[in-house]
Amino acid sequence: MIIEIENVLVSMDIFTECFCCDLDACHGECCVEGDAGAPVTIDEICGIEEALDTVWDDLAANAQAVIDKQGVAYTDPDGDLVTSIVNGKDCVFTCHENGCCFCALEKAYRAGKTGFCKPISCALYPIREVQLTGGKVGLNYHRWNVCRDAVKKGKELQLPVYKFLEGPLTRRFGAAWYQELCDAAKAMKEQGYL
Repeated sequence: MIIEIENVLVSMDIFTECFCCDLDACHGECCVEGDAGAPVTIDEICGIEEALDTVWDDLAANAQAVIDKQGVAYTDPDGDLVTSIVNGKDCVFTCHENGCCFCALEKAYRAGKTGFCKPISCALYPIREVQLTGGKVGLNYHRWNVCRDAVKKGKELQLPVYKFLEGPLTRRFGAAWYQELCDAAKAMKEQGYL
């Protein structure tokens, strides 16, 4: 079953699966695992470049070298724009503190030093957004072993993905859209689908 809200097709997993990041357990592994960087848009690349001087000193020397050589983003083998990575996996914007990985961009944003937070693809995780024909967008739940602790914590808290991601979903689609999503979840629960 797929729910459509204003040209956005939402997978049922976003309503039925539970998720809550557990940084104490995973230590930010999602920033340093994988085979490509985080998907980004042209507008986000501009925002990242504007924030670059602010976060530069928080970046590792090898990350700075990658950015100097190829920039903050590149086109991956699938043809997608993604953040640059170090050694084939680590996002260049990863910074390490007390055994945890953090996003240097988000850290600067939270400190009020920059207006750019982080790519929406990172904020929306474990939701992956796909562009569909006719201007439609698909939202799918992505399963990744590095997030097993987040799934466990989400189940303990009984926190569905769409509730965990209220802020990022609102940032991406707006408050009215998010309210429609919540209304759809309530209707499905009343009808026995959830």
